[in-house]
Amino acid sequence: QVQLVESGGGLVQAGGSLRLSCAASGSIFSASDMDWYRQAPGKQRDLVATITRGGSTNYADSVKGRFTISRDNGKNTVYLQMNSLKPEDTAVYYCNVKLRTSYAGSEYDYWGQGTQVTVSS
Repeated sequence: QVQLVESGGGLVQAGGSLRLSCAASGSIFSASDMDWYRQAPGKQRDLVATITRGGSTNYADSVKGRFTISRDNGKNTVYLQMNSLKPEDTAVYYCNVKLRTSYAGSEYDYWGQGTQVTVSS
């Protein structure tokens, strides 16, 4: 069984910073891509940032230059450093990790429980 536990959300003023963490635990053989998504009220869930096992990253245009995704493969943990936050960044943030639980097993998506980020103007 695999669990993803997120932390680091909260309330911050515009221009402030937050750092989100997502730690995967349980029966993990390997983790490939790790992503952060966000979902604002009444809107679809959108991809914010992604990082491969080798460290290659991609970002949504709306967060480029402000957010940084990173990972610790030894801890099966992904981070999202968010700087220069704007009110439009307000959303529930979810981590998504593609994992294998055994050498011969298939890769599946696992989701965190979500953490609220609220940016006040």
